[in-house]
Amino acid sequence: MSRLTPFTSPLMLGFDAMEKTLERVARGNDGYPPYNIERVRSSGPDEPERLRITLAVAGFAEDDLDVTIEESQLVIRGRQTETQERDYLHRGIAARQFQRMFVLAEGMEVMKAELRHGLLSVDLIRPEPVRMVKKINILVPE
Repeated sequence: MSRLTPFTSPLMLGFDAMEKTLERVARGNDGYPPYNIERVRSSGPDEPERLRITLAVAGFAEDDLDVTIEESQLVIRGRQTETQERDYLHRGIAARQFQRMFVLAEGMEVMKAELRHGLLSVDLIRPEPVRMVKKINILVPE
């Protein structure tokens, strides 16, 4: 029995890579760290839409975090390094590494990333898509 997905439709041509990306993202996110995605109000009608992804990364320093764009994905990685031995009586805050991926639509751009009060905010802009209509000439063999 073959697996049926929305991308197996004969009307969805060339979306194989997107299907694989969505499967990888679905497998890779375990819920840590928690995050919000919000729409940021623009200051003018001609400005593109802005989005902000905010991750709770308490305990991570700027050097422990890595924000990259790989192909069409925003990838945020965190890795804490213990620099000194400590004698914990109770350890409830884990020095846990993570990787969080977000698939970006075509044209999305990262404006900035900012770490403040244990929250990493990544601002993105989504420019208005350019509507394109292209006429295809039909060739008639002689």
